Amino acid sequence: MSGEERAHDARDGLYDRLRAYEGKPAAIAGRGKDPVNLPMIRHWCEAMGDAHPAYRGPDAVAPPTMLQAWTMGGLSGHQDRSEAYGELLGLLDGAGYTSVVATDCEQEYLRPLRPGDEITFDAVVESVSPRKTTKLGTGHFVTTRMDVRAGGELAGTHRFRILKYAPAARPAKPVEAVEPAESVERPRRPRPVVNRDNAGFWEGVAAHRLLIQRCAACGTLRFPWLPGCNDCGAGEWDTVEAGGEGTVHSYVVMHHPPFPAFDPPYAVGLIELAEGVRMISNVVGVPYDKVRIGMPVRLEFQRVDEELELPVFRAVEDGPVAGPGEGER
Repeated sequence: MSGEERAHDARDGLYDRLRAYEGKPAAIAGRGKDPVNLPMIRHWCEAMGDAHPAYRGPDAVAPPTMLQAWTMGGLSGHQDRSEAYGELLGLLDGAGYTSVVATDCEQEYLRPLRPGDEITFDAVVESVSPRKTTKLGTGHFVTTRMDVRAGGELAGTHRFRILKYAPAARPAKPVEAVEPAESVERPRRPRPVVNRDNAGFWEGVAAHRLLIQRCAACGTLRFPWLPGCNDCGAGEWDTVEAGGEGTVHSYVVMHHPPFPAFDPPYAVGLIELAEGVRMISNVVGVPYDKVRIGMPVRLEFQRVDEELELPVFRAVEDGPVAGPGEGER
């Protein structure tokens, strides 16, 4: 925390009031809306492209990373949040920190969850950070720790961190610098996050190659790129180049929220490649309302600005049409 931020906290006493909530409950005697069950496990695995045999059959266990799924409130919301947690968020809102963004989570798995397990949980406000200034704006990080139990036995912990902040003001463009409407530059698409685990994929895109990881130990193909194999855990891998043929496995039509660099409505598809892996990308070449599940598509590379080129999928004419599963947002 900078000297200016420390001085601000000292003047208004807000941080002392926020810290008073550390250690207070965030949720009390919460109960999962459903027991651990095979349909939810199957939906999760299909969405994640995880075909590990441990997650199916009579002795199935739930994927460990589903830990939070069994505690979520759904569209009807949480009924088990504590009064103290509501007061903490209200205090932040009252101080002008009305926006919220989730920043990260940490999970620890202590025992597998199996179909039929009844889930209960409690949560505590673990920490509230001093006032921080980020690119999004200025605010406070709030970390909660949830203890998840199955049949009364601790099965895992889930730490969840949010930033409650006041959005940073965008500098106004000088009036004299405003150009005629016809020459105003179009907003740029968001940049992909490139790191050491996926840099090879983006290098392939730059060379107009769609590369899929292949485990060097068991030969399993995987996408998106990961540091290790989901099937056998091996860390060594090489790549194969996708042929470019695929079909629309599922899709949504995006109407809202609007983003300056996009022109809604547009179709976003979950594309099943001929190699058997799936990836998310835009479906182009047909109107958004003509995209259908089962429609054949072919890879192409679309330049969206002077720096960014992306893999997209162009619809192939005369593809089959299947109704169920499509959606709109």
